[in-house]
Amino acid sequence: MKTVQISLNSIDKVKSFVNDISKFNSDFDLVSGRYVIDAKSIMGIFSLDLSKPIDLTIHSEEDVDKILEVLKPYII
Repeated sequence: MKTVQISLNSIDKVKSFVNDISKFNSDFDLVSGRYVIDAKSIMGIFSLDLSKPIDLTIHSEEDVDKILEVLKPYII
């Protein structure tokens, strides 16, 4: 399990983030304050405050390096 901070401050970024993250079989959670949502849920993401950085928790052991490479444009 690994946690990184990401920024999703535009609609296009959210759409491309969900497309990128959906390619992996691992589970991903976005944590903003006391809210935890599935990172593959575009509607869930839009329920968060996107003006601030969001913590992304990756629930995977083997694909972490590959996942981080794909998510590089979003990581702060």
